[in-house]
Amino acid sequence: MPRSARKKSESGIYHIIIRGINRQTIFEDDEDCTQFIEAFAAI
Repeated sequence: MPRSARKKSESGIYHIIIRGINRQTIFEDDEDCTQFIEAFAAI
């Protein structure tokens, strides 16, 4: 039986966690991190 869809937050605030495989570094430098945040903001 599939699980139910998550409910949308009434406040619009979400906590997002990302982690690399085997806890590898996700962002090599600040520019990588900035590009990721800008891409997320565009959604």
